[in-house]
Amino acid sequence: MDKVDRKILSILQQDAETPIHAIADAVNLSPTPCWRRIQKLKESGIIRKQVALCDAAKLNLGVTAFISIKTSQHTQAWLDNFAREVVDIPEVIEFYRMSGNVDYLIRVVVPDIASYDAVYRKLIRIADLFDVSSSFSMEQIKYTTALPLDYAE
Repeated sequence: MDKVDRKILSILQQDAETPIHAIADAVNLSPTPCWRRIQKLKESGIIRKQVALCDAAKLNLGVTAFISIKTSQHTQAWLDNFAREVVDIPEVIEFYRMSGNVDYLIRVVVPDIASYDAVYRKLIRIADLFDVSSSFSMEQIKYTTALPLDYAE
């Protein structure tokens, strides 16, 4: 990956619908070589997919909750079952296995606290959990899907 590839990725991370000729102009290439570079980035898996980013508030999803989960179960079978069930909850938009004091961190978006409670009830039905603790976002200060490209090799 060179400087041109990083510049292409930077443009696409800001707007994946940028026309190929505009990207090519910005990186000083003609459209065909620029298109080939984009195809190689896709084939290599660096570009995983292109999606539309929606405004959560405009979709009546104004409450963001971060759910910290601790469990006393640390078997692969328990994790497989728990993960399989959690990923099927539509309100769950991020789900991580963590190091440290918390075993799992989940981010959910819902319209209101009652909807959050429904998600919470689903979680506690899925598996035996030692502790479930939630924090609610008061304000989103930064949100981006763009990854930093300075580390790309």
